[in-house]
Amino acid sequence: MCCKGFLKVMMFVFNGIIFLAGAAVLAVGIWVAVDRVSLLGFLEHIEDAPPELAQLANIGYLLIGVGAFLAIMGFLGCCGAVRESKCMLLTFFIIVLIIFLVEVAAAVVLFVFEPLVQETLNDIGQKVAKSIKDNYGEDEAFSSIWNTTMNELKCCGYNNYTDFIGSNFVAQTSMYPEKCCSSSSSPCDERAAETADIEGCFKTLVKLIEDNALLLAGVALGIAALEIAAMVVSMILYKNVGK
Repeated sequence: MCCKGFLKVMMFVFNGIIFLAGAAVLAVGIWVAVDRVSLLGFLEHIEDAPPELAQLANIGYLLIGVGAFLAIMGFLGCCGAVRESKCMLLTFFIIVLIIFLVEVAAAVVLFVFEPLVQETLNDIGQKVAKSIKDNYGEDEAFSSIWNTTMNELKCCGYNNYTDFIGSNFVAQTSMYPEKCCSSSSSPCDERAAETADIEGCFKTLVKLIEDNALLLAGVALGIAALEIAAMVVSMILYKNVGK
């Protein structure tokens, strides 16, 4: 009985974490879905963008679905443990197992097709750079998105300051965005931007991910360990129901 009680507590802990994670993802999904107009405004300025890129605008709905699914799954696990329902416990086990297998498959696919992903990103980068040259300084919404991105990541353009060469913004002002220069006190002309050599936002983002690779790997391993532990506990409780 003591062991059974401990397993129930563990089940509550596991599913409580899953439920909270689902609620967090759901909240982020709602926020992204509400603000999707900004993303659509950015994507429509990328000429000949891959159709798959436009699907990023719907990522908010995907997050809402994932968050709701996780929240329901956490609730299902808790109810199964409290009511000692074999049906709920078995359903919970199967769902977690499917999620775990999908995660493993996704990791393998990303590893195998890494060169293809890099090639796609390079192609997209060229189109994003062209959209900056054509629209930065002309379209207010587009310019605002890039200004916010450059301010947050402390970067310049997608690749670097050269993305702005020949743009309407430079043609009209003979200046570059302030974030393309190391000092905001002096005019940010081409010479200052070249001397500052501020990295592009894509490289900055990649570097940020690489710098936090250990943390991300730890989180991924923690989630995998949590899923395995949840499956083990749910199956033990399933076998001990009625005993």
